[in-house]
Amino acid sequence: MKFSASVKCGLTLAACLFVDRTCGQDIKLELWKGNPPGKIAATGPEVDITDDNDKSRYVAGERVMRLGQISIPMVTLFQPTAESNTGTAVLVCPGGGYSILAYDLEGTEVCNWLQSIGVTGVLLKYRVPKPNGETRPIEPLQDAQRAMSMIRSNAERWGINPERVGVLGFSAGGHLSARLSTNYQTRSYDAQDSIDELSCRPDFAVLVYPAYLFDKGSDRWLSEQLPVDEHTPPMFLTMAFDDRVGPENILRMGLALKEHDVPAEVHLYPTGGHGYGLRRSSHEATSWPSRCEEWMRASGWLAK
Repeated sequence: MKFSASVKCGLTLAACLFVDRTCGQDIKLELWKGNPPGKIAATGPEVDITDDNDKSRYVAGERVMRLGQISIPMVTLFQPTAESNTGTAVLVCPGGGYSILAYDLEGTEVCNWLQSIGVTGVLLKYRVPKPNGETRPIEPLQDAQRAMSMIRSNAERWGINPERVGVLGFSAGGHLSARLSTNYQTRSYDAQDSIDELSCRPDFAVLVYPAYLFDKGSDRWLSEQLPVDEHTPPMFLTMAFDDRVGPENILRMGLALKEHDVPAEVHLYPTGGHGYGLRRSSHEATSWPSRCEEWMRASGWLAK
């Protein structure tokens, strides 16, 4: 595997300060030294707010970890075996309306799938809940931009090609992934150290039932937070037609990408609803991981 000299770099001293090895090969890394930029709206310790007695909130018959009160943003690394490693990495952004994170459904389970196809999954635990009075907070974008650069700063150590780092997000995490993909020219915070000298632009993006990509009642085709241009990374977009969030999200994004000649693959399924993650059901919408793997393979992201 060959990395270009311009982006090849090892683990920085700053990042070394945050490393914590747990659960075998998992690596947990805090994103910031000291207090992160922006606001922390959490008012207590991290907590899983899922009510085990409320079966209506289960997905495919299984509970979902709904993690709230996150004040210390971090990433957790899920590495494939050395034999299967393709050198590609994906930053995974769970959804939860910027209020909580569906941490297993749209996080750990996704990273385990990525591991199985030779991709390093990097699970982003970004700050929630959103500050009072804000609907699309800047703090998750700050965390995502920092995480993307941190992945590249550790590329050599982690066996990652820094020119093959994507992002994958669900619902609000899909919106965050779209923001990360279209707001890469200027950081949303003042540079902290040498990590922030590396690009925060994803090389590709996967948006699964993304929310908030357009503002209902607005004359704008996409949200003003999403300045799509010819340098926006290629995207895989998937959603169900009966999704309450609205299939217009991926249709509008797909057409915006087409207008700028950015490659995209769009899958719109008749049924499936919202919030299924990778958990399979009778709905074809839940077959998206197979289609996404095919897209990644055809696009060269899974080539060793």
